[in-house]
Amino acid sequence: MLVSDYNYDLPEERIAKFPPKERGSTRLAVLNRDTGEIRDSYYRNLADFLNPGDVLILNDTRVMQSRLFTTLPDGRERELVVLERHQPELVKVMHRGKLHAGDILSVGEAKIEVVEILGGGIAEVKANIPLDELAEEYGTVPLPPYLHRDATESDKERYQTVWAKNMGSAAAPTASLNMTNELLEKLKQKGVIVKYLTLHVGLGTFLPIRTDEVEGHKMHSEWFKIPEATLSAIKTAKSNNHKVIALGTTVARTLEYYAKTGKTEGEDDIFIYPGFKFELIDALLTNFHAPKSTVLMLTAAFAGWENLHQAYDHCVAEKYNFLSYGDSMLIC
Repeated sequence: MLVSDYNYDLPEERIAKFPPKERGSTRLAVLNRDTGEIRDSYYRNLADFLNPGDVLILNDTRVMQSRLFTTLPDGRERELVVLERHQPELVKVMHRGKLHAGDILSVGEAKIEVVEILGGGIAEVKANIPLDELAEEYGTVPLPPYLHRDATESDKERYQTVWAKNMGSAAAPTASLNMTNELLEKLKQKGVIVKYLTLHVGLGTFLPIRTDEVEGHKMHSEWFKIPEATLSAIKTAKSNNHKVIALGTTVARTLEYYAKTGKTEGEDDIFIYPGFKFELIDALLTNFHAPKSTVLMLTAAFAGWENLHQAYDHCVAEKYNFLSYGDSMLIC
């Protein structure tokens, strides 16, 4: 299976460079994965497509201001993006510019030591002040590189979900950026059950696929936790023939990893691509993904690539806005 097979024509003008003026004032394409039928709607109408007893699951991770600008002793600047912690003292970062093991970087009064160069623009570092604290004090919002701009003051709010709680992500669970408290309340009033889990978005989301064959790509692990209340709601929904809806690919990955392994907390490194058998989710509410990306492949695995490709072509023609700050798609 070739990575190049999962491609589509995305004009630059269809990429949303900024968030909509009002959160949630976006469009919604509804794709029937059995028939391929596409309906054009609006995000505010989401409740029309869900039923009482359905369970909508959200990722409550909070994005760190994880983009740090540091300097070497000779004054050369090195940009870091704080990615993930797998040990108490060591943190993985993505770096722009050459680094070597033993380099000392400065940011404010803090010192960051490069412990090991892992390759592919990734290094392991340690600091005399916790890096998550440094990121919050000195960092900026880690906007996706395809936006080709620096973060503004408004991005601090808009590149964060309205329910963001548990600090630890290097990027937003972007499918959730259009959701509002008002719409969540509307869904609850209809009888939709809203529950949460945590997956800290990290290296697995940032790294592009560098192999020609899909099967050759290795996903890096990201920390997750699924509360007992969420598992109980899923069990009740399944026993009563109600749907479990994942808000975003981060939620979909976490739930399907749990379905495969039974683990409710730990490191999730599942890579979902066409041919994968979904065991838990019944619908996916997500945004429009970049060509040849791992998240596009997950979405194609759920919707069927032919259905998804036709839907994307339709949405490009209908001038939907794509990627992190763009419109959304409900696949059911």
